[in-house]
Amino acid sequence: MGATGSGKTSFINMASGSQFRVGKNLKSCTTEVQVADVFHIDGRPVVLIDTPGFDDTNLSDAVILERIAAFLAVTYENGSKLAGIIYLHRISDERFTGMSVRNFKMFRNLCGDSTLKNVIIVTNMWGKVEKDVGEAREQELAEIYFKPALDKGAQLVHHYNTAQSSYDIVRRIMKNDPAPLRIQQELVDEGKDIGHTAAGEAVNEEINALLKHHEVEMNALREEMRRALKEQDEETKKELEEETCRIRMQMEKMRMESEKMASKYSEERKRVEATMQQIREQARLERLGAHAEHVRQIEELKAELERNTSASAGEREAMLQRIHELECKLDSRPRGGRGGCIII
Repeated sequence: MGATGSGKTSFINMASGSQFRVGKNLKSCTTEVQVADVFHIDGRPVVLIDTPGFDDTNLSDAVILERIAAFLAVTYENGSKLAGIIYLHRISDERFTGMSVRNFKMFRNLCGDSTLKNVIIVTNMWGKVEKDVGEAREQELAEIYFKPALDKGAQLVHHYNTAQSSYDIVRRIMKNDPAPLRIQQELVDEGKDIGHTAAGEAVNEEINALLKHHEVEMNALREEMRRALKEQDEETKKELEEETCRIRMQMEKMRMESEKMASKYSEERKRVEATMQQIREQARLERLGAHAEHVRQIEELKAELERNTSASAGEREAMLQRIHELECKLDSRPRGGRGGCIII
């Protein structure tokens, strides 16, 4: 997770070999939750999950929350727990802006305090700053903005934009005991409406604050409109009418997003469930196909052993070994473990 343009997708592509689209500026490319292909580190399977930022250039916080929450709820219900979360922050940013504060606040509302011990805050883009400047910024981040999370067990580490660096960060996550996030517990275990979760309430607070700000703007526009009418300034009157209409439409959109958050979340959840079902069915068919192919190969090898009585002892041993390998694959079952998933 992290702000738009913080390098989430680039990190995933570097670590997993995926080819998710990467933005070249601060416009968001990731508008959906994306799951990378499984890859292995130290013999263990790892899944990285890419999420859109709450400062998305095209989507509201309400829509982003609905998409992330639906994915997290469905995967949790299906027995998957997160091994941890990687939160990326650009060390090249000169200031920790109000948008950065809001992003990190939403992040903490999603996680909850109890899972902050499974969080790694990653500073990246070190190549864009002088070392001493970056270290001074990182110290300020650790002592002020990230301190509440660090005090509860989160780690603060560098990413040096190399595959090895990304693997080292993932290895830290792999040591964790997987645990549910606060929003997963609220939605699934406690059965809360999304608007009543900590993250949902934060989004509604933000919407209400923006509505109040727009109300102030509308009052100022009304005052200007009165002056324009009094002075018979038609050009200014037209501009004010257009601006008033624009703000009114924004306010109406915000109110609708707040009111429809629960129904939109429900729709998004159904979509995620349908997608998960398709993935499971595809995997089932692939397993059946692989099973049938293994059975066919075993039968052919056994028939070859019966026919080829003149085969050397070495040839027969090789065929028997291959039969044994294929039979082991038929008997294999998925194994549990502490691997979990890693969300970014």
